[in-house]
Amino acid sequence: MSSATKKPTEAELSLLTILWETGPATVRQVHQTYNENLPGEQHIGYTTVLKILQIMHEKKLVQRDERQRAHIYAPSESAVQTQSSLIRDLVQKAFNGSLSQLVMRAIGNSTNAQEISDIRSMLDELEQQQETVQ
Repeated sequence: MSSATKKPTEAELSLLTILWETGPATVRQVHQTYNENLPGEQHIGYTTVLKILQIMHEKKLVQRDERQRAHIYAPSESAVQTQSSLIRDLVQKAFNGSLSQLVMRAIGNSTNAQEISDIRSMLDELEQQQETVQ
C-alpha cells in the first residue's frame, strides 16, 4: 500500500468497506452502518468502532478531518488500490510471485460455465487493450 504503513486487518477492512461505499463519515455513522449491515452477526459497540478507526488513522489507512466536533474519517486509498496491494502481497507470500498460480487456484474446480465465459471475455478485453497500446 503506497501511503499506508501496514495492511488492514479483517475488522479494519470491514470499516474501510463502509467508508468506500458511503464516503467520509463520522464514527457514529460508521458504527450505525456496520451494525445495520450485519443482521446475523454480533454487533460491535461505538467505542470499538472508535478505537479501530483511531488505530487505522495511526496506520494511515484512513484520514481524519478534525475541524468539526465529530471527526470525519475517510479512506486514505481507494478500494482498488487496497485490493491490488493485498493481492500483490498474497501473490508474493502464497504463490511465490506467480500471478497465474493464483488465478488457477482461484478458478479451480468450483467455477461454473457462466463465470468461465465472463473470465474469457475479460481476458479478451485485456488482450485487445494491450494490442491497442502496442
